[in-house]
Amino acid sequence: MTDQLHRILPTVQKPARYVGGEYGQILKDPAAVDLRVAFCFPDTYEIGMSNIGMRILYGVMNQMDGVWCERVFAPWGDMEEAMVRHQIPLYALESRQPVKDFDLVAFTIGYEMSYTNVLNMLRLAGIPLRSQDRPGLQGLVFAGGVCTVNPEPLADFIDFFSIGEGEEITPEILRLYRRAKREGWEKAQFLREVSKLSGIYVPSLYRHNYGDDGQLTAIEPLDGAPSKVKKRVVRDLDKAYYPTETLVPSTEIVHDRTNLEVFRGCIRGCRFCQAGFCYRPVRNRSAETLYRQAIESLEASGNHEITLSSLSTSDYPQLPQLADGLLDYCEARRINLSLPSLRADNFSQELMRKVQRVRKSNLTFAPEAGSQRLRDAINKNVTEDEILTTCATAFSGGWNNVKLYFMLGLPTETDEDVLAIADLVGKIIHTWREHATSKKRGLSINLATAFFVPKPFTPFQWEAQITPQEYMRRVRLLQENLKSRAVDYRYHGAELSFLEAVLARGDRRLGRVLQYAVEHGARLDSWDEYFRFDIWQAAFEACGVDPTAYAQRAFGREEVLPWDTIDVGISKPFFWRERERAYESQTTPDCRTACGGCGADRLEGGVRCDAKAAL
Repeated sequence: MTDQLHRILPTVQKPARYVGGEYGQILKDPAAVDLRVAFCFPDTYEIGMSNIGMRILYGVMNQMDGVWCERVFAPWGDMEEAMVRHQIPLYALESRQPVKDFDLVAFTIGYEMSYTNVLNMLRLAGIPLRSQDRPGLQGLVFAGGVCTVNPEPLADFIDFFSIGEGEEITPEILRLYRRAKREGWEKAQFLREVSKLSGIYVPSLYRHNYGDDGQLTAIEPLDGAPSKVKKRVVRDLDKAYYPTETLVPSTEIVHDRTNLEVFRGCIRGCRFCQAGFCYRPVRNRSAETLYRQAIESLEASGNHEITLSSLSTSDYPQLPQLADGLLDYCEARRINLSLPSLRADNFSQELMRKVQRVRKSNLTFAPEAGSQRLRDAINKNVTEDEILTTCATAFSGGWNNVKLYFMLGLPTETDEDVLAIADLVGKIIHTWREHATSKKRGLSINLATAFFVPKPFTPFQWEAQITPQEYMRRVRLLQENLKSRAVDYRYHGAELSFLEAVLARGDRRLGRVLQYAVEHGARLDSWDEYFRFDIWQAAFEACGVDPTAYAQRAFGREEVLPWDTIDVGISKPFFWRERERAYESQTTPDCRTACGGCGADRLEGGVRCDAKAAL
């Protein structure tokens, strides 16, 4: 295979994606290990190598004696074509051994549009797609990641799912598999035993029943499987593994910098945000731990930029101390410190001065809605005055570039709310004219709108998505009312977001749709170059599945939801109560102001909620 690779790599884009050999990769003697894991990221190298979760679990697994975890990424179209033409199966980067020869095949799945990549990677590896067609213990396929909180669209293909955070549960899975391998278990026995681990969902141990109207009526656990699978969480992030001696990519990646995870969870409770709820409870790393990890990571990687990563970085309570310490180190070495995920309601002049001491990064804010009524409905908890004050602070500090993110199609949205986005942008332009210290370069506003997608485990999980046609009408309405040349407006594709909603709220009947789509060419769907909605339309028609029943139908309060077997620690009554408050445009305070009683602090083990502790 090596000789063939040498011949084809010069003919494809970015051949460094496919060769491995990076500084920091982990090599082991195959004869000295008894368990080999192919760790697959269902997208291209530059996306996967930017994923902090993959780096963490790569290190966690390779810390185990007798285990060798290797990386696998989805090939770009030209490389896939060459591999098929030359009969090169999908392989792991470290050893270049075929994925089909590994004991376990693990996927981390962060977004729905990568589902076809999961199946396509199995196909390229020569592994049967459906779990029922893989009878042996070797080549078991499992998956984790935030998308697996609704595992059902992939239930036909994945042998078991790891729900929640993987640092502790992954070694438990590997230890059980090694025992099964030593003792010669059958696959069915292993699946029964692995289902007993907290946080493991085995689809074959659950029966889904449907009524005459096609709606899901019941989910029956079989063979002793738990009625609810509770997600796993790491209790103490200061003690959790973090990869400071990490892989240094040999080609440019999307986030080509050191990423420092400051905390998990989110105190805010935005009603559309799946990650904000699924990563609760809030747990902070200490500033001392973060400073040590930052220095170790920067010195090991040689990076010239470090990002403080979280769902809302400016909510980290020790941010001033951490930023001061890091800037003393970074400024002398010309290392840029960037703070993404800033909030408009706690962005200060002092914080602004800190982040521009090395160089100015672009400022990004996500008001999500133009009107105060709609921001209250989605529980954004930010006012127009706070947005404009933040922009004034930035403009007076020398910034002339701002990125703004909004959504269209949010529950209760009206045309007045859409027009309010244009009105707010106009007020930001006026604020720049009043406060900018330099107007030579002019103002640049990058405005983006996303098509709202209702996601499981959010207060809006019951909501219907508006039609793509209605979404595009609202896009045009906004476009027509953006008058300034300073605004560069981009919007997400309607068809892609519609499909995302179908997959996000889908059930097991989508399995045959996914397989049909992959067999007819669907792959790399999140890339404009490859997304083909016509393939999906044909797949739905061929399989007799109505996609609008998943995306554009409101679910009933008492309806059985496909993901009801999964417990992310937040109660269904809490979600429904938050939905009702949305329709009344009532806000819920953030977790540090008042505990909303979501239930996340009652997860197994009594995980401390740092936000609640701060009350």
